Amino acid sequence: MATRSRIGLLLEDGTIESVYCHWDGYPEHNGRILQDHYDQTKLVALLALGDISSLAPEIGERHPFSQFDVPQDQRVNYDNWTTFYARDRGETGVGSKRHQTVSEFFDAADGCGAEYVYLMQHGVWRWAAVGAQGQRGRLTLLKDCLESIEAEEAV
Repeated sequence: MATRSRIGLLLEDGTIESVYCHWDGYPEHNGRILQDHYDQTKLVALLALGDISSLAPEIGERHPFSQFDVPQDQRVNYDNWTTFYARDRGETGVGSKRHQTVSEFFDAADGCGAEYVYLMQHGVWRWAAVGAQGQRGRLTLLKDCLESIEAEEAV
């Protein structure tokens, strides 16, 4: 089962640009990757490539959408490269979306079945669990979430 997420950037004009991500949207995976590997410049490059199948630390280059798309003796490991629907599978209509408000950003997350949203605001990552009771539109620091998870794992 996929854990869907929506990844966005608050732009200078107050709008939000975002993309859908199909796999591993939970904070321990996509949240950690975003926090550790994506600053604003790299995020802009990520958003430019549209919706994502699986997020990885590097944007990478065009590659087979699935390792099964190439013969076994020619398979290369692309684990550190993000896989995009347009660039890597040739799909259309999967570009980034623009939202006028945070509420519209959450609506887009609902519309694609996302369980989590990640939003960079002024160079800082924030997140929310989309379906959490009373959490709609309430973004908190991703860094704090990840630190809390690490503290629980250490016990």
